Order: sequence, then structure tokens, then C-alpha cells
Amino acid sequence: MRDAAAILAFGLAVLGLAFSTDSGVALTFLTMTLYAALLAQAWNVLGGFGGQFSFGHALFFGTGAYVQAIAQLSFGLNAWLALALAVAAAALVGALVGALTFRYGLRGSYFALVTLAFAEVFRILAVSVDFTGGGVGLMVPLRESAANMQFGSRRGYLLLALGFVVVALAVTAWLRHSRFGARLQAVRDNEDAARAVGVDPFGIKLGAIVLSGALMGAGGAFYVQVFQYIDPGIAFGPATSVEALVAAIVGGMGALWGPVLGALALHLLAETTRNLFGQLPGLNMVIYGTVLVLIVTFLPRGLSGAGRSVRDLFGGRRDAATGIAPERRDG
Repeated sequence: MRDAAAILAFGLAVLGLAFSTDSGVALTFLTMTLYAALLAQAWNVLGGFGGQFSFGHALFFGTGAYVQAIAQLSFGLNAWLALALAVAAAALVGALVGALTFRYGLRGSYFALVTLAFAEVFRILAVSVDFTGGGVGLMVPLRESAANMQFGSRRGYLLLALGFVVVALAVTAWLRHSRFGARLQAVRDNEDAARAVGVDPFGIKLGAIVLSGALMGAGGAFYVQVFQYIDPGIAFGPATSVEALVAAIVGGMGALWGPVLGALALHLLAETTRNLFGQLPGLNMVIYGTVLVLIVTFLPRGLSGAGRSVRDLFGGRRDAATGIAPERRDG
């Protein structure tokens, strides 16, 4: 109930911000921050709670994006129905990848590289076939109406992104408190020990990648509706995968609010450095990268675990100075 209340408060706060300003800049910033939070939360389900680091989450993003576009252009489906198909298709691809990788016990760097390879294979296929538009990509025509998931103002897209993020937060809160989530975290912490007490690692990880893929597919569908264009480089390129995993790591993996904090921090940092140093090519990216390195180095639990990281940092220094082990001191 505490998590549900916090999610409700978050939704109401964003709604208040959405209707308190008509600034296109502010609404766009909020929309893209929520979009990044959705991608990070999707990665967090598998990487944070499941411990399965993926370098190719663009695979699910691109699947959702292309199904969203093709369903409207080639089959004349309504955008909302196309969204359901996009989410289902991304979940199905997640099930396929999970069945092929988890069945053979791939994890760690092997799993990360395999997901990256799958994303690259799908990118090459998207370039090679006609129904994806090849290297040119696909452009969805503008037909502004809520029924067509195309809005005349930025506020409409902000509310849509908020809806997606609230669903993703609800899924993450369920993982924190459900038996499935407890088993998933047990597999993350020690797969062999979890198997010894009756947990099926294959089934649990397969469920996690399906959930993660579905949320990432929703992000791809949202991208198509906002920008009305998709091509293989955008859909399956590494940039989307990196954006998802970096925001989750910076915010805090395996935490409910970590991806949201990470997305907000990264977008604030990007906008600040661009505005202050945009006239000096490359300097804003140097500062951006430096801050990221500092966060990862000194806040290994991310922004959501900053307090504990700081306590551990200074506690470790005190232990080194006194020569007293932490467990002896606490006892």
C-alpha cells in the first residue's frame, strides 16, 4: 500500500506539473524524461531485479516500434490496437530470446553479448526487407486525434508517457512484493542456491524477460507515435540500449524509483551541459561523461541508494582508521 500511495502521489504531481504550464520546452522535457524512465524501468525488470544484464534491449524497443508502424501503414489498424500488438510482439521476442539463452544457461557477459548480437541481427534484417522500408525507414502520417494516439499538444503525449510509466512502476512494485519477484531476486543473488530450494531459474528468468520486453515494446510504440518515424538505426541501434541501462544504473538497479531518478538526473545533466557549453563542441559531452563516471564510482547503488553508499564510504574510512571491523563494531 505504501508503494501504491507513492505511485499515486507521483502521478498526481506530474499531472499538476503538466497542467500548470503551457511551456513547450517544459512539457517536452517532462515527456522525454518519462520516456527515458519507461525504458530504464523496462531494463530494470530484467537487469536490476533479475541480474541479467542486457546490452541489446533495443531489440524489444525496435520490435514494438516497427509493429506499431507496420500495423497502421500496411494493415490500417487503429493506433491503440497497434499498441497492443506491439507490446505482445515485443513480449514474444523476449520469450524467444529467453528460451534460446536461458535454456543453455547463458548469463553475465555471455548473455549481454548475445542480446547485443540479436539486436544487430534484427537491425540487418530490417535494412534488408521491404515491409520495414529498408534503410529509409517508415513514416507514420499525421492524423491528430486522441483516438489515433496523436495529440495536438505536447501535453497529450506527456499524459500518455505518464500512463506508461505508472504501469511500469506498478509492475516493479509488484515484483518487490510478490512471490515471483522474490524468486527472481533469489535467482539474481544465487541461482544455484535458488534451484536447490525448488525455484525454477529458467521459468523465472523467462517471465522476467517477457515482462521487460513488453515494457520496452511500449516504449518503441510511444516513440513512433511521437516522432512519426522509425528506421533500423533508431529501432535496433545501441543508443537506445545504452540509454535504458545507464539511466537504471545511475538511478539504482533493483529499486522502484531508481530508473525514474536516473532518467531525471541524466536529462537535467544533459540539458544543463548543453545550455552552458553547447557553443563549445564536445565539451558538454566530456562534462556529461565525467559526471557519470563519478556517480558510478562513488554511488555504486545509484542515486536511490546514495545515503547508504555515503555511509558505507565514510564507515569504511573510519574502520581503516580505527582498525575495527564493521561487524565487530556493530556487535
